[in-house]
Amino acid sequence: MTFDPLVIRKDFPIFDRKIRDGKRLVYLDSGATSQKPQVVIEAESDFYRNHNAAAHRGAHQLAEEATEAIEAARSKVATFLGGAVDEIVFTKHSTEALNLLAYSIGNSPVGNRFHLKPGDEIVISEMEHHANLIPWQQLAKRTGAVLKWFEVNKDGRLDLSNIEGVITARTKIVALTHQSNVLGTIIPLSGLVERAHDVGAVFILDACQSVPHMPVNVADLDIDFLVFSGHKAVGPTGVGVLWGRANLLAELPPFLFGGSMIESVTMTEATWAPAPRKFEPGVPNMAQIVGLGVALDYLTNIGMEKIHNHEIALTDYAISKLLEVEELRIIGPTDMKLRGGAVSFTLGAIHPHDLGQFLDNSGIAVRTGHHCAWPLTRKMGVAATTRASFYLYNAPEDIDALVEAVRDAQKYFA
Repeated sequence: MTFDPLVIRKDFPIFDRKIRDGKRLVYLDSGATSQKPQVVIEAESDFYRNHNAAAHRGAHQLAEEATEAIEAARSKVATFLGGAVDEIVFTKHSTEALNLLAYSIGNSPVGNRFHLKPGDEIVISEMEHHANLIPWQQLAKRTGAVLKWFEVNKDGRLDLSNIEGVITARTKIVALTHQSNVLGTIIPLSGLVERAHDVGAVFILDACQSVPHMPVNVADLDIDFLVFSGHKAVGPTGVGVLWGRANLLAELPPFLFGGSMIESVTMTEATWAPAPRKFEPGVPNMAQIVGLGVALDYLTNIGMEKIHNHEIALTDYAISKLLEVEELRIIGPTDMKLRGGAVSFTLGAIHPHDLGQFLDNSGIAVRTGHHCAWPLTRKMGVAATTRASFYLYNAPEDIDALVEAVRDAQKYFA
């Protein structure tokens, strides 16, 4: 099947609408959240119309159908990631999944492999989204562990020159992003994962910006945990995924407590169901989980390799065109080596918020600000940037519209 973003765009109802006095919607904010194809919207609606009941509860037909629908979606996620079905935990989003890991590790008793004591080390990077920074920051404060990090160099890439000095024999956790939501930088994982395992640490991957955009196989990466959010992968809001090795999930204590996650209960004691159930208390976000399964089917049918190649070509085109604009500075790598589809930039003395509003008036949706990565923007020497992020429904005409509007903004603010 030939990859054509203009044909793909027809699957997304939102692109039929006009904005700002009848202008075409140019959506360049998929790094924040993706748009949804009609099949996903219909899948959620169909669940509520025809199958709505509390999953994993009740013996009636609707409850059976709801349970089967959710477990079918779990199987799709497992296949999509190259993991096993019982290694897939549904959460509300990736932020909850990372907090689940941080709190469960923090609650691990003495003798458990995850137990942290003062002086143990947690390694992150200056490139992290706040969702993969603050949970580990707070865990270090609660346990007395030492928070360490890889620095970012002036080109927007991790400085890995002292990997053995950052990941040491005291390191218990390494938690890194796969692709920066600000810079578009893709992290070279193999050496980092190997070093983490050499010292007995677990490797946690924030894959929010990679799973929706490129082939990701957990077995090939040899990582221990992975998180991503459905809403960035043409799926619904309100559903995220934690993948973890089965043996590690078995050793982690629960994060939340309540119905569905127990094996037995007395008035004074409780025992837990095996993973993934022990991490999924309460009625799950059922329609959203079903929608996520359909979203991953949609991406699979198009082909993740095709999507990735399209985004690489589109990003290369965008960088080349943006660099032609006088006073425009791209924050992050300007070459396409280990580079994904997010481009952040500044434009002379024009504040990114002002530029974002100007672009919005032209029908172009971008993100402005620190992008929930405050330490990173400080390190790069900027208070804020304008970010354009691309996906399978974007085409070169969207880049042309962006560049034209940026040039118009220059004239307007001159």
